[in-house]
Amino acid sequence: MEKILLKAEKRTERGKSEARALRRQGLLPAVLYDKGDSTPIKLPRKEIATLMISGRGEHTLFNIELSSDKSKKKTHWVIVKDYQVDPVKNELLHIDFMEISLEKEIKMTVPIMITKEPVGIKKGGILQQQMREIEIECLPTQIPDGIEVDASSVDIGHSLHVSDLMVKEGMKILSDPKEVILTVSAPVVEEVAPVVEEIKEPELVRKTKPKEEEEAAEEEQKGQKEQKTQKEQKEK
Repeated sequence: MEKILLKAEKRTERGKSEARALRRQGLLPAVLYDKGDSTPIKLPRKEIATLMISGRGEHTLFNIELSSDKSKKKTHWVIVKDYQVDPVKNELLHIDFMEISLEKEIKMTVPIMITKEPVGIKKGGILQQQMREIEIECLPTQIPDGIEVDASSVDIGHSLHVSDLMVKEGMKILSDPKEVILTVSAPVVEEVAPVVEEIKEPELVRKTKPKEEEEAAEEEQKGQKEQKTQKEQKEK
């Protein structure tokens, strides 16, 4: 776990306008909590702001060197309890620290980091990660940057649970062992509509007679007329 020294001073400034004035000076208003007591402090904003905006500050152990009015310095081991960020400017506005004992275990949430790709992904499966953080309990000096997860053995249709995780000695996982961390599901196959062959309409029966048939019919009619004419002439 990352450990960072921060130099701070007690502050007497209170209120929103005073807090804005501190930020204009490059300082950050903060509060140090210890066993129910709270001490308003101020510290350089640049370094702590970079850590908090990046997300690393939530899992960092800080050693605050606090100067009092009498120029006496006292160190406090702390972790971040809460902080406030301007949603528009993405600017750190305020932070709360909680003092801890290095010899007493604490509960903390740390990120889950997948180190190896599931074998099911290589076969075309789809990764669905249900958990991205996990709650642990350990000494402050043992807090990890995250819990590494080797998911290489997870095939299509299988899942990885909290109970499958391995942690270092002295560290305890508090999250439900039955909770699913990730699943590799089968790829979605799009149904292809069957090809329907076009049904051709039957050809219409030819109503007109071929030319040869018409000519033959005309010859027959002509012959019948000639025979009739000859018969009439004989009768006369």
